[in-house]
Amino acid sequence: MFRRLSFFFLFALAARSGAIDAGTGQLALSLAGGWNASSGRMQLFERDGHGWHAVSPPWRVLYGKNGLAWGRGEHVIPSASSAPVKQEHDRRTPAGIFRIGKIYTYDSALPAGADYPFHTIGAADAWIDDPALPGYNRHVTVDPANPPPWFAKQRMRLDDPPHRWLVEIRHNADPPVPGAGSAIFFHIQRGADFHSSGCTVMPQADIRRLIIWLRESARPRYALLPREEYLARWKTWGLPSPTEAAGLLAD
Repeated sequence: MFRRLSFFFLFALAARSGAIDAGTGQLALSLAGGWNASSGRMQLFERDGHGWHAVSPPWRVLYGKNGLAWGRGEHVIPSASSAPVKQEHDRRTPAGIFRIGKIYTYDSALPAGADYPFHTIGAADAWIDDPALPGYNRHVTVDPANPPPWFAKQRMRLDDPPHRWLVEIRHNADPPVPGAGSAIFFHIQRGADFHSSGCTVMPQADIRRLIIWLRESARPRYALLPREEYLARWKTWGLPSPTEAAGLLAD
């Protein structure tokens, strides 16, 4: 009995260490030049019985102004890593492997061809980024006729073109730890070199392509790493190989 329990314990531990879930069929992979890089490239991959295959060309994305930091997701942060860990207001983008959550949009429908869970942002919607408030790093709704005092700073409906689509990156989500970072999304960039506060941002045409590609049944994930971390961990984390990701690694 002890040997049987030990086997299942080791199996469970291995499953936790293998960051990409075996049921994941879609992966958005982004690589940066280093922990302090504020831009990089992203590419879409799909998996079948023969491994990962790129299904898009790489494209340029922007991160937080101060670069990257380890986030809280499905990966295990290496114990020997000296890299920063994501904190609220550090202007760094979470690195690691994360589930892709719901799409929040100002529109009543997603672009033609898209088929993914979404929510149309209304006057009662908020996303809380204040660690002192209940519901931190969550989408919440309020009574718009009697909003709480904090609502004006947390509301989602800003009618701001870069926030037309907010694709949730589920960093610090299960459950949220106050102060570990919040409101992390893919969204439209404000300009060619206008970095985010922690999101991964890109031109409108590219986020539109991402939205149309996403399928809930494929259990999509987002992986973001500095290039050296990717090269050290791709095999144990189940990421596309350097051969499969050659387009991302090309200078």
